[in-house]
Amino acid sequence: MVQKIILDCDPGHDDAIAMMLAWGNPNIDLLAVTTVVGNQTLEKVSRNALAVAEIANIRNIPFAKGCPRPLVREVENAPDIHGDSGMDGPKLPEPTQQFSEKHAAQLIIDLVMSHPEKTITLVPTGGLTNIALAARLEPRIIERVKEVVLMGGGYHTGNWSAVAEFNIKIDPEAAHIVFNAGWKVTMVGLDLTHQALATPDVVECFKALNSKPGQFVVELLAFFSKKYKQVQNFDAPPVHDACAVAYVIDPTLIEVEQVPVNIELTGTHTLGMTVADFRYPPKPCNTWVAKKLDKDRFWNLVIDSIKNIG
Repeated sequence: MVQKIILDCDPGHDDAIAMMLAWGNPNIDLLAVTTVVGNQTLEKVSRNALAVAEIANIRNIPFAKGCPRPLVREVENAPDIHGDSGMDGPKLPEPTQQFSEKHAAQLIIDLVMSHPEKTITLVPTGGLTNIALAARLEPRIIERVKEVVLMGGGYHTGNWSAVAEFNIKIDPEAAHIVFNAGWKVTMVGLDLTHQALATPDVVECFKALNSKPGQFVVELLAFFSKKYKQVQNFDAPPVHDACAVAYVIDPTLIEVEQVPVNIELTGTHTLGMTVADFRYPPKPCNTWVAKKLDKDRFWNLVIDSIKNIG
């Protein structure tokens, strides 16, 4: 069954792979790409999104810029992982497409309200600022969205602090809105995405595609691998954001568990923590967490999808 999605992202090496996965897979109908401040400034990540569109020949869908800062807090970026451009490594082409005149939050609202109920899945792979703003501007979308499948958080793992993941910590108030809105939320967090490592054999598979998108992924992963080794001592980089898209394509790739999740907003050392309550009996909730990845099938899915756009 083809799934309609809006990809809200901050490209970003792994966001780029998520974009190409969504575009290349026949079971995804990519309705729009929206951008939000995160891995780099809004202007940089937005330019990166259009550069990926050139490489992957993503056409005839709207691209829209969203929020240039979090709802409450000061801007935090991740140049130590993604570089000064937000997508260092490959030589990026000059974009030929233009952004929609609509703000990302308004585009999300308009698309959700113009489609039948429960047909659009929101897939945020950056901070949740645009999604929270859309829910506040037009609360009726909460009942109409099929699901929010987000890359962010972690029920045991942090990376931007001891307990908080980057996408959640840079705008915890937005995350609090999204997790508590009442729609179905599946959190594809670090506990899962740290299983999606782009090991040398995976890189060789992208090389073997012998295509422009395949070579682009190889160059992305070369830079990403170097940075993850330097900063977090990973032998191979985790390709976080593609996991969220992959779950929408084929939920059997990822084992999930229904569990209450809330966002810490006031802790001195725990700001942005995604607090998952695994006590039993479990409380009724609208939140699920991703736990286990079928790695071989995941990488086959990603490689085959990028092969389709080669």
